[in-house]
Amino acid sequence: MDKFTKYLLTGLICMVALAQFVQIVTRYLLQVPLMGLEEVMLYPTVWLYILGAVNASREDTHIRANVLEIAINTPRGHTILAIVGEIISLVVGIWLTTWAWDYTLYAIRVWKETPTLYLPTFYSEVAILGGMVLMMIYTALHLVRHINDLRTGGATK
Repeated sequence: MDKFTKYLLTGLICMVALAQFVQIVTRYLLQVPLMGLEEVMLYPTVWLYILGAVNASREDTHIRANVLEIAINTPRGHTILAIVGEIISLVVGIWLTTWAWDYTLYAIRVWKETPTLYLPTFYSEVAILGGMVLMMIYTALHLVRHINDLRTGGATK
């Protein structure tokens, strides 16, 4: 799964960079803008952003401001703090996932299209729900890992 994620994110970022390069060359050097390229770039850009957040959740490398870690000196205290943080993340994330579900139902019902190429925007909008579900799965897995660390006395990151 790690290899697939790595190649997918690399492919998406290359696609976005190449499209930007083509846009710059055609618009500013050749003075012939490609109409609709921004609309096509919407899909890989949104998916790259969302899957990047999912990847950070999978790797447990989100930026955190754990000020309490400074005051807590024991590994057990750090594990308990991590468990509390994961529970809060899970509660808020599940709440946001329900909003993402409602938004996905709305996107299906309305079925918006891009203004130039008439591409359905649903395929970029559904990324929010997919990303939230995956992030909640990884958050739950990290919570289980921290609980097991607390039981066994193992160290956490």
